Amino acid sequence: MAKLAAAFASSHSVMLTCTLEDWQRNFREFDPKGQYYDRKGNVCSYVDLLERAPANARDLVSDEAVAQRYRQVHAAIGHLRTQIQDAKLDVLVICGDDQKELFFENLMPSIGIYYGDTIRNAPRKELPAEEWYKRAQMRRLEDSQEANYPVQSAMAAYFIEGLQDRGFDIAALKGLGDGQYEGHAYSFIHRTYLKDSMIPVVPIFLNTFHPPNQPSPKRCLQLGNALRELIESFPGDARVGFLASGGLSHFTAEEDLDNSVIDALKRKDFAALGNLDPKRLQSGSSEIRNWIVLGAAARDLDMRWVSYTPAYRTPALTGTGLAFASWH
Repeated sequence: MAKLAAAFASSHSVMLTCTLEDWQRNFREFDPKGQYYDRKGNVCSYVDLLERAPANARDLVSDEAVAQRYRQVHAAIGHLRTQIQDAKLDVLVICGDDQKELFFENLMPSIGIYYGDTIRNAPRKELPAEEWYKRAQMRRLEDSQEANYPVQSAMAAYFIEGLQDRGFDIAALKGLGDGQYEGHAYSFIHRTYLKDSMIPVVPIFLNTFHPPNQPSPKRCLQLGNALRELIESFPGDARVGFLASGGLSHFTAEEDLDNSVIDALKRKDFAALGNLDPKRLQSGSSEIRNWIVLGAAARDLDMRWVSYTPAYRTPALTGTGLAFASWH
């Protein structure tokens, strides 16, 4: 039977494809225009966050402090890339979210699985330098022409059938429409970690982001447990990896929330993970759900390495909790 040989988690924030100048300068103009959520899940403004920021907030976003965090996260990406390559995987299951890339408000499944033979990523478009944010988003895409990445379609179909048998309603995708490409949660992983290896993947879509049908933390645990059973019962001797794409907290970096999630994953405290308040899992912080699925799927493995950086980028402490981890 197949074996879950290793598991990984990686943020996929646009910060990771931005330049240091973007971190130090451009976000300070960009973030005041955004919409945010407070710790009770209520909508708030940048000014609200600025008023609540601690006295040392400006020290946390000095050019030197920001540059140090920038170097730290890129070192972590390099380390995780090596770990994924060293795992010698036959397939990588990727649990990520779709942010109106394939699914929209007219049809937004709670859970979906792609089971085509390949999944394509878009070619990059040339943009003027002043469109720095879109240019950073484009770095997840291909240099000149679309790519078609291999999918372990037999395992994907096996997951769909097995999850249906276990009481999950699964949206099944066998192909993409004209002009559609894999979303950011998957293209970032392909371009950052798998570009040279072409490991077949199984893309799992979790609606972390869009109300009203986001899976609860407890449902995420159930999904992870079911996927672990299905991986272990899949015929053959494949070495399987599982990767959670996204997270942690954003678009305000909340160290207390992120550290509590990491600690619960380390200790395999599934009660704590299942009891996370969904009101804290708003906007980008909703991607923590992908890590919860992984925690349950990899419960027989141990978290051996983690890198966490609260990537503050403005005096209001907007930013992202950038995290990378591996289980063996």
